[in-house]
Order: sequence, then structure tokens, then C-alpha cells
Amino acid sequence: MEKHDSGFDEASYDDKAIRFSHTVIRFCVKILAILMTLLIIWGVLDVVYVMYMKLSSPPYFLLSISDILAVFSAFLAVLIAIEIFINIVMYLRDDVIHVNLVIATALMAIAQKVIVLDFTKLAPEYI
Repeated sequence: MEKHDSGFDEASYDDKAIRFSHTVIRFCVKILAILMTLLIIWGVLDVVYVMYMKLSSPPYFLLSISDILAVFSAFLAVLIAIEIFINIVMYLRDDVIHVNLVIATALMAIAQKVIVLDFTKLAPEYI
């Protein structure tokens, strides 16, 4: 059996169900890492598309504040996906959740929501 960096030695468990469950979970986490990689690539392509559409529409090569916010939103969504991917990889490496990385990811997601708020369209109660 394989010993991971976390000290989890699959051979040390006599229960086959525990060993099987751990193997299945690690496999699922690897699938999530692959899917997150695809999502990041898709997100980068979306950023390129959003920037192209915003810059190629009249007035050409000029961005309004709402256009800039749309581009920021797309950028930040990709950065959040990258942070989530790092969380997944850290879990595969250590079999533990790194709380500081999870909190940093959550703060980035909250910051993205605040940055792209359009205060001209929101009611004061919402804010």
C-alpha cells in the first residue's frame, strides 16, 4: 500500500472498507482537480472573450466603468478558481484542509462580490 505525506498509511488499517473509502475519496479529489483545471482554462477563454467583445464594440478600444467591472469580475472568477484548485492540490498532498488557504479563498470570493457591485442599481437596503 501507499503511504501519503499526511502519515496516512493505508496498510495500517485492517478494515478493507476504510482503505477502499480512502482510495475512492482520493480518486474523486483527483477528478475534481482535473475538472477545476478545465474550468480555469474555460474561465481564461471567457476573460479573453469578454475583453474582446468590450474592446471591439463602439466606441472601439474604450471601456466604460461597467465594462471594466465586467472584466474585473471575469478575472476574479478565474483567480478564485485557481485558489480552489490550490486547495484541492493541497488536500491531495497533505490529506488536510489548510484553513488559512480556505479563508484566503473565501475572502477573495467576498472581495470579488464587493468589487463588482453596481451601486447605481442597488437599493440601500441591499448594501
